[in-house]
Amino acid sequence: MALVGIVLVSHSGTLAEGVRDLLRQVATEEVRVEPAGGLPGGGLGTDAELIAAAIGRAEAGAGVLVLADLGSAVLTTRTVIEDLDPGPVLVDAPFVEGAVAAAVLASTGADLETVAEAAREARDVPKF
Repeated sequence: MALVGIVLVSHSGTLAEGVRDLLRQVATEEVRVEPAGGLPGGGLGTDAELIAAAIGRAEAGAGVLVLADLGSAVLTTRTVIEDLDPGPVLVDAPFVEGAVAAAVLASTGADLETVAEAAREARDVPKF
């Protein structure tokens, strides 16, 4: 069974990779989680080619959910998605909490819309 893939777009490669490492602890190994953070040379920023490549690696046949940290990560991701075949979904959700919720639901075999809704709902979960 194909599972929804997840792409993490951040200005920081270290941040995107760290969230990916966290998701590996809460999701099954079959959930493809791909970081797309920073610039190719390692600096801060976002890169359309890195994002597009991560979306391609995350696709397993059930769709791809994309979470972006802020600002230009959202704008760059929107531009990338516009140039792709319909499918990847950029969701307005908290970066870490939304990613965790999405990964857990993706592990169950939930469809893309259900995984996206779980990420969005993470915004309303109190921390204490």
